[in-house]
Amino acid sequence: MDDDRWDRWPEPWVGTDCDMRTVVGAIPREVKDGFKYDQIPWERFPHCYGPGEEIPGFLAILASGDADAARRALGNLWEYLHHQGNGIAVGALAVPFLLRIAAAGSPELRAETLQLVAEIARCQHFGDGRREGLLQVAEDPEVAEGTTMCPVDWTIQAARSAITADLHLLLSLLPNPDPEVRSATAFVLATATGEMARISSALDSRLAVEDDPTVRVSLILAIAQLAREDHNESVPAWTRALWSDAAQPLETRVGAALAWLCLVDDPVPDELRTLLTDPGTDQLGELFQQVPWLPPVDYYGNALRSCIDEMLTPDVPGKDACSPWA
Repeated sequence: MDDDRWDRWPEPWVGTDCDMRTVVGAIPREVKDGFKYDQIPWERFPHCYGPGEEIPGFLAILASGDADAARRALGNLWEYLHHQGNGIAVGALAVPFLLRIAAAGSPELRAETLQLVAEIARCQHFGDGRREGLLQVAEDPEVAEGTTMCPVDWTIQAARSAITADLHLLLSLLPNPDPEVRSATAFVLATATGEMARISSALDSRLAVEDDPTVRVSLILAIAQLAREDHNESVPAWTRALWSDAAQPLETRVGAALAWLCLVDDPVPDELRTLLTDPGTDQLGELFQQVPWLPPVDYYGNALRSCIDEMLTPDVPGKDACSPWA
């Protein structure tokens, strides 16, 4: 700890072998495509259970044909790379390989593998259903990952760059027959850092033909999250048109309402407040619990109600999270 690099942390680390953005960006495509784990500096980035060099073993098992072993390996990867909802630096190194395994590996584990990628590429969201928080991606730049003291946001940036470099893998999964895979794919695509117009167009095209209500909500939130990152000023009007349209399915209107609230600072219109506090909206809780953005807000099944509560009454002291309409 007496190294002079700590004097102005983390600036002296930028661009060094401690900067995950630099490390991930330097991985050649042939290493990723060839699953050449031995050419990745796993040992440089330990996790809370031990050395990072354990990770390629789990990745190899996940990619294997042994379904039971692959499921156990994926469980270990969730625990090691996203421990208690927190970003772990070595997780960014795993992202290119997780994407390839998701694209070509076991269909039964595809959605969960993609969800792990998306969680590595965004900040912790435990209990954060605020207008400012639900679609937030970046982490506070001063938050450090405990085992390496690398800024968590560097890990997030590295993971997002890796996702952007492999858009071809993700876009090929948007029409997947499994709706959970389609939702998870949208969840990952929403973290990309480039080609926003191309991704948004692909998501919008999928939305035009999508028949699964959970996936429709996921596509809307993904488009909104990309717009939030890219400062796309046309999307708020699009989401408002969706939630204002009584001819749209209720879940589409509610999903668009959440998206609109996250994109603007406007006061909540009476029309929108009526929509979100309607008893019919409360009946959508189980459906919205399947939308990847929602469970981190409330794992106990009340995520939609928690988000609505936070967004409609953010400054009311002593709110009972179980009674959002109070």
